[in-house]
Amino acid sequence: MIFYFSGTGNTRWVATEIAKALGEELLYIPNLIREGRYEFALKDDERLGFCFPTHGWQPPRIVREFIERLCFDKLSNQTFCWALTTCGDNMGEAMTILNKELAANTTLRKEDGQPLQAETLFSVIMPESYVCLPFMKTDPEDKERWKIENAQRQLHHIISILKDRKRGIEELEKGATPRLYSYVIGGYFNKRMITDKKFTVDADVCIHCGKCAKVCPVDNIKGTPPVWLHNGKCTCCLACYHYCPVHAVNYGKITRKRDQYYFNRRADRK
Repeated sequence: MIFYFSGTGNTRWVATEIAKALGEELLYIPNLIREGRYEFALKDDERLGFCFPTHGWQPPRIVREFIERLCFDKLSNQTFCWALTTCGDNMGEAMTILNKELAANTTLRKEDGQPLQAETLFSVIMPESYVCLPFMKTDPEDKERWKIENAQRQLHHIISILKDRKRGIEELEKGATPRLYSYVIGGYFNKRMITDKKFTVDADVCIHCGKCAKVCPVDNIKGTPPVWLHNGKCTCCLACYHYCPVHAVNYGKITRKRDQYYFNRRADRK
């Protein structure tokens, strides 16, 4: 069983490849939240995985809120739990935070009373998609291609570890100062900068296709031209921005001259 969240498709691709190789059920967290599904049962000897993008050097809020309500009928002492995060550069202490969230949910206890923890951990560098700060841009095409090729090679290695249920593996790109990234910069970022209030649409450019509303994982967009609902659910995943076929969606003024990215975009446009 693999729970995953993805905005622009990087994590979806990674999670899908792993699920196919392991023969595991793949569950999209936004759909589970829409359905009110938080209670699950693991099959005998079934692996449990979490896949998510790093947002501001932390797990996305939607993932953390899902974990708060997650419940299993029972967890064996032998339950093999792993986690993987995708990131454009490094992920700070995102996995430490994930395990704190798992431990905080008192229903997620094994037979011996110990909290569920992700014991085998990975980060996978993928093309950059966050473009809402002056120094943040999408990767050039050659670097984008290089990252995906590296990720493909890394996935073969990761899958072999997961197949063998190897515990205690940590292959993480934390960066030079992970605590600063996650708890200071990331703390401010996730508290103050995850908002839909800066999204705008160029009404004269919008073609009324509704793509932005369709790809929004939290149903935060209605109508054409799009209207953001300001309901506190936005994850700032930027799917609405990146998937717009005519670049009509922007985040403030800074993205007007920025490129767009979603996984397999270049293949889709050939």
